[in-house]
Amino acid sequence: MISGRYRAVAVASCIIMLLVLLAGALVTNTESGRGCGDDWPLCNGKFVPAYTVESLIEYSHRAISGLAGMLTLATFLYSLRYKQYKEQLVYASAALALTIIQALMGAAAVLWPQSPAVMAIHFGISLLAFASTLLLVVWLRRFGRGYRSTASAPVPRKFYGLLLLTAIYSYVVVYLGAYIRHTDSSGGCLGWPLCNGQVIPDLEGATLAVFIHRVAAVILFILILCVFVTIRRGGAGGEPLRVSSAWALVLVTAQVLSGAWLTYNLTNEDMFVFTSLVHNLIIAGLFTMLLDMVIRSRGLRDS
Repeated sequence: MISGRYRAVAVASCIIMLLVLLAGALVTNTESGRGCGDDWPLCNGKFVPAYTVESLIEYSHRAISGLAGMLTLATFLYSLRYKQYKEQLVYASAALALTIIQALMGAAAVLWPQSPAVMAIHFGISLLAFASTLLLVVWLRRFGRGYRSTASAPVPRKFYGLLLLTAIYSYVVVYLGAYIRHTDSSGGCLGWPLCNGQVIPDLEGATLAVFIHRVAAVILFILILCVFVTIRRGGAGGEPLRVSSAWALVLVTAQVLSGAWLTYNLTNEDMFVFTSLVHNLIIAGLFTMLLDMVIRSRGLRDS
């Protein structure tokens, strides 16, 4: 029997990891990455730095990340007590390992400034760490309900391949979005759905990066729509995947709309930061949902 304390620590780890993800996005969107200068783990040479907005944002991000490290370690140690359940141990181990990698990459970014391409990977690692903690919380909830994936309908191998492709592709779309933020290219496409008033704009500089991201997002929407329609028609995975696919379609629609909202707030700094955080929050939920669908369908594949 899984203890209530283990569940509580896992939930706390998930919540704090979400805050790490959003805090990292806030650091990027407010350009506060140098708020603590070139010092790590100190901030401008002090344990408690002098107050500036940038230093407060950056130092808060570091503090939250440190707390996340302690909670993921505690969750991992609890998971070792129930190591007969291999799935939960995989999630807890992944969360701890990714949190360590994320912290090391963050320190490296402070001590040795990194390229936008590398910094975009930093967000991707944070997303994977959050997804691992959320998958663990979901597993614990299902375990408490006596969930058994074998009760669901079989999943054709081709459909499993489509699910896996969609999940991997969504990560690519996330990376493109993170790259745009780290290169400060968000203004490359003014207006929505057209880009600078054109169906196909001049493909150069920031415009090229944003246009590629938009096209990639449309393709992701189509892939998730195909997943939804296929499940509805064929019944692959039964009711669990049917519900999950509906939520995935809702989330990807919300993601597209939040992207449009983000574009319309490019000139409003305060609203831009807020809409960017909403954009990141939605994609975190969508990506984790897709991973969960892949994991749940893996054991249901036709032989």
